[in-house]
Amino acid sequence: MKYRWFTCATAFLLVAAPATAALDLPWTVPSENPVAQRAITFEHKGATLSGTLFYPANGRSLATAIVLHGAQAPLRSEPLYHHLTEMLPRLGMAVFVYDRRGSGESTSGGAAPGNFDLLAEDAVAAFATLQRDPIVDPARIGFWGLSQGGWLTIMAAAKEQRAAFAVAISAPMAAADVQMNFAVANLLRVRGYPQSVIDAAIGARTAVDDYTRGKISRAEAAAAEVKISGEPWYRELYLKGNIDDPEWKRQISADPLASLNGSRIPTLILFGQGDPWVPVAPSLAALRAREKLYPNVTTHVIDGADHGMMLGVDPKDQMDLAFAKRVSPNAPAYFALLAAWFQQMGLAKLR
Repeated sequence: MKYRWFTCATAFLLVAAPATAALDLPWTVPSENPVAQRAITFEHKGATLSGTLFYPANGRSLATAIVLHGAQAPLRSEPLYHHLTEMLPRLGMAVFVYDRRGSGESTSGGAAPGNFDLLAEDAVAAFATLQRDPIVDPARIGFWGLSQGGWLTIMAAAKEQRAAFAVAISAPMAAADVQMNFAVANLLRVRGYPQSVIDAAIGARTAVDDYTRGKISRAEAAAAEVKISGEPWYRELYLKGNIDDPEWKRQISADPLASLNGSRIPTLILFGQGDPWVPVAPSLAALRAREKLYPNVTTHVIDGADHGMMLGVDPKDQMDLAFAKRVSPNAPAYFALLAAWFQQMGLAKLR
């Protein structure tokens, strides 16, 4: 596994400009890289999933990235994905973004939300659909995801070993309870709560997770939650309902590192240097400890970037779910590294 810190201050040329309405000004010239798009619908396990393929106009046999969703970004129209639909076609690649199961124009198929296995399998179903598409090179299809989508990317690649690549952004290399305890502590911290509150909150979360793992009784876990349920900060803990949630049990039992075991797929894992949602230091340590087992994994840390690969966002906004709907990567080093890695892998082709 390759590992290094990555910093770049002069990568602006690789950042695609935001999409705008067609310009009709006397000094403009025709685009050298027009982007086309086409709706694609596919079926999987009772659901109809609707998405859009963005690709270079007149492109054929293209390397293609399938996007997996961040927890707060279920729609293909989310700002989080704009940089991919603007950038990748200009690099000679296609990108497929679909509405997550149960969101937008995609039906749920009756499935409960939060089933990571099923969400990863949906991406594999998209892979199978795109293999039959004349725009797409069936041998060069891979996955991209950020946050929860990053974890799902690694899971999807493990399920579909014909994938050409996997890119996981801000994905925790730790169990879901470890990641959420880290995030909740930071959320309370940036909102000005003292360490005593943080300790009480994490204590209650840990008790519920210990019950879910079979370490203590349900009565003990419930008592720990009830004890802090009247506090004004209880609603900040992402705790309510966990105690009997089978999906939460499945999530905290999963090991994201296990999906990398034995993988032959070139995998790029990127972290933000200032990510309050993901325990980056332990994630890096876990990857380093297994680097001989993961020869196809390359890891970088983007200086100054947060969880959404953004620069200059106030920590309170970073921890605000309302702001999560506006996340749109803007760190130049992220764009530069992503483009360079795709080119190194033989996926991108600069004109």
